[in-house]
Amino acid sequence: MFATTLQGFTLGLAMIIPIGAQNAFVLSRGIHRNHHLLTATLCSLCDLVLIGIGVFGGARVLAANPLGMALLTWGGVLFLGWFGVRSLRSAWRGAGEGLADSPQVMGVKGVLAMTLGVTLLNPHVYLDTLMLLGSLGSQVAESLRPAFAAGAMLASLVWFYSLALGAAALAPWLARGRVQRGIDLLVGVIMLSLAFQLARGS
Repeated sequence: MFATTLQGFTLGLAMIIPIGAQNAFVLSRGIHRNHHLLTATLCSLCDLVLIGIGVFGGARVLAANPLGMALLTWGGVLFLGWFGVRSLRSAWRGAGEGLADSPQVMGVKGVLAMTLGVTLLNPHVYLDTLMLLGSLGSQVAESLRPAFAAGAMLASLVWFYSLALGAAALAPWLARGRVQRGIDLLVGVIMLSLAFQLARGS
């Protein structure tokens, strides 16, 4: 059982760590110390639910619904494109701004909406959690699937909280004007690149 849990944890990290919309947003909230723990919690909870659904049969349901996947993909293209442009505009206008005045600082409702957006409107999340982890988890013995799912869920919790807390701890350095503009630029490029990849792949 321990080996299966470790397998789920390792594969979960492999799916989550590569930079993407979720990670970029969690990083930016941590740098701003702007509801970063709330962001990490919400990302983790969404992953926990999706991983559980995937491991226990949801992967087959998603694979059998191409129309729903297509609608989700184009919704993700629009959302990621909008967020990418927003980040690039922030980088362009960021000269001389203090962190507290940055348009990237949001209220609780804004953080909740954006976190759900970069999570639930991003088809990569479903592919990683429902399809890939779900397919891999469904291949282990039925009695060991809860252990595999628990390992993958733990990976999500460890990663998102580490990213949020690490960014917050380094915030005094990362929040400098020039560094912040560079991060906004990087986030914008990542979001637009993901939007382009989704549009091309569809």
